[in-house]
Amino acid sequence: MLGEKIRKIRSEKDMSLRDLAEKTGLTPSFLSQVERDLTEPSITSLRKISGALNVPIFFFLLEPDDTSPVIRKDKRKVLQLPESNLTYELLSPNLEKSMEIMVARLKPGAASCETPLSHPGEECIVVLEGTMEITVGSDTYVLEEGDSIYYHSAVPHILKNVGDKELVFLSAITPPMF
Repeated sequence: MLGEKIRKIRSEKDMSLRDLAEKTGLTPSFLSQVERDLTEPSITSLRKISGALNVPIFFFLLEPDDTSPVIRKDKRKVLQLPESNLTYELLSPNLEKSMEIMVARLKPGAASCETPLSHPGEECIVVLEGTMEITVGSDTYVLEEGDSIYYHSAVPHILKNVGDKELVFLSAITPPMF
């Protein structure tokens, strides 16, 4: 499943496990276990793998897209990695467009990743429920329901739920990265 997709893309790009390990900073043995579906990567590790292979994270976790422009709420593609406090629901029809839109949910006290991450492009976030602390570079902001932020996502950033209830936010990213 996940491991098969990673191995397929890696093979299509004519990369060895060692090549992928060098590009991600992960060990070849860990990557081998992931490809054999013996272990599941954290969202941080999967981001490193997807970045090294130059494919969105959602590519590894979704079934082929249909062509309808309408996404029913009960048909959204959902990404929930094991041991992660973050859940993404894809609102855009597929990953082959110029923009990716998703709703994300983060448990109280949790962060979006272990360390601030960056990716190409731009991002706009609107807080729908809860309280978000977002650090972009050296600046930290607290956003409440209805607040939004727009930033260049090449600047390392991290999101935290600093409230006592689930944080729900809408995110638009260009170009698509998940």
